[in-house]
Amino acid sequence: MMNLRRVRHCIGFTLIELLVVMAIIATLLTLAVPRYFNSLEKSKEAVLRQDLATMRDAIDKYVADKGKYPESLESLAEEKYLRRIPVDPLTDLSDSWLTSSPDDQTLGGVSDVHSGAEGQSHDGTAYGEW
Repeated sequence: MMNLRRVRHCIGFTLIELLVVMAIIATLLTLAVPRYFNSLEKSKEAVLRQDLATMRDAIDKYVADKGKYPESLESLAEEKYLRRIPVDPLTDLSDSWLTSSPDDQTLGGVSDVHSGAEGQSHDGTAYGEW
């Protein structure tokens, strides 16, 4: 009977042991979470650069085929130069893209595309300048 009471008393963790473990976990999270969010922002920037390159390439192919710029980004998707207009990874919208018109207005409507996101990237340039 004495052994059974001793076994019951030894099962489990003390409050001090639990607090030490929680302090260690909190310290590790303090180191890991900022790195996670930093890498998340860098991956969004990489996706944005790729989306811009894809849309600019589609605009160039449209101009090579038709001899004029597309009227809108939607016309690139309608005429199958793009499967769809990509979602801006920074704004999570597909209609936040900013378009530029060519110098010669007789050639059409969209000669370049930029992100509509505000703010600066990790390298210090504004997203709208990409």
